[in-house]
Amino acid sequence: MFFLGEIFVDIALQPTPAVIGHCGTCSACIDICPTQAIIAPHRLDARRCISYLTIEHAGPIPSELRPLMGNRIYGCDDCQLICPWNKFAQRSTLPDFDARAGLAGSQLVELFAWTEAEFLSRTEGSPIRRIGHERWLRNIAVALGNALRAAVDATTADVLMAALQTRADHPSALVREHMTWALEG
Repeated sequence: MFFLGEIFVDIALQPTPAVIGHCGTCSACIDICPTQAIIAPHRLDARRCISYLTIEHAGPIPSELRPLMGNRIYGCDDCQLICPWNKFAQRSTLPDFDARAGLAGSQLVELFAWTEAEFLSRTEGSPIRRIGHERWLRNIAVALGNALRAAVDATTADVLMAALQTRADHPSALVREHMTWALEG
């Protein structure tokens, strides 16, 4: 497991030797990737990566990738979870990495109903906050659309459709586009 970050310093640092390859013939990350974003060993097409699409990408999520995203609304990490080397990873003791009350285990319909003020309040101090409310709603609309397509009964489908329709007049064209796609299921 790894967490990407940068620290800017004004002193020269000695380069760290390159890490030797540990993958061998393993292709678990390539095989598990829902969008086939890992296109070859050590090669990623970020334009297909769910983490990129849900966190970094500001525009519309390509419609052909939406069904592949399932219920992921902020990142993915399947490649990290399947990697056999990560069995050596240790859980961080920093509380910043703990599951947050109000996010973990929440229902998509509930999250989609958050106002911008609720979003800002509930994501205070979390990296989720930097995607903003608009992309938050975009991502959840995709997840709701995928849930709607997989709904096993009419009651569930009705609840999902009703939640999506609450954003029919949203001021953001981005949110409306993804909400409309979700309802087309």
